[in-house]
Amino acid sequence: MNLMPSLLSNPPAALLSAVAALSYAILAWAHPRMTPGQVRGVLGTAWLLHLVVLVMGFTEQPARFGFAPALSITAWLVLTVYVLESRLYPQLRTRWTLAALGTVTVLLALVFPGASYPTLRSAWMPLHWALGIASYGLIAAAVVHAWMMQRAEKAMRSGTSSDTAMPLLMLERLTFRFVTAGFALLSATLVAGGWFSATLHQQWVWEHKTVFSVLAWITMGVLLWGRWRMGWRGRTAARTLYLGAGFLLLGYAGSRFVLEVVLNRA
Repeated sequence: MNLMPSLLSNPPAALLSAVAALSYAILAWAHPRMTPGQVRGVLGTAWLLHLVVLVMGFTEQPARFGFAPALSITAWLVLTVYVLESRLYPQLRTRWTLAALGTVTVLLALVFPGASYPTLRSAWMPLHWALGIASYGLIAAAVVHAWMMQRAEKAMRSGTSSDTAMPLLMLERLTFRFVTAGFALLSATLVAGGWFSATLHQQWVWEHKTVFSVLAWITMGVLLWGRWRMGWRGRTAARTLYLGAGFLLLGYAGSRFVLEVVLNRA
């Protein structure tokens, strides 16, 4: 695959993407040696540049979208959640991980900007995209909190937990709040996708992304049911969440990755 057309199709966006990725990378590498004010400044700069790049991508004509822009938007949403939560819970400490995630996804979106959509096949498509991306972001935020929850539980069991660390029960509550919100939006995404498919094809089309998205929806539903009826928590809840998030990742990003990169098809 020739990467130069992708990199040079929008030079201002390419430059801003490079600066945003560099800012994230600096934060991931140097945050232990930075003051809290410097960390906030670099993170805020990277976050804002990331947002500008996303807006430029959405307003580009013709519109482009694919697996890498979807991952980039998801990472930005997760970072937005972190920025807001860190104001309420200063104990949250996952800056380097999220900064590294931002670096990777911004660069991926720069190299693989996605397929071109000169015309939209249905007026429902933007709504379907918006709901799907939002559900990606919320479930990704739930995954991050579940990972922090497992780290906190491991530290507590080994006796290395700090008094200033985020309380385990708070992390658990936040995890399931994001799961619940993500499940609701994923349900709306499937409804919008079904309507879009029925309008365009006069029937429900069972593609790879549809199958994986439905599997993700079922898994998240089982997780919420297990939490409500059986009190699932800890490792069981986290593993079920990871499985559902994996299905969701395969649903769109995975399918598009195969089409765009492996098969080199739009």
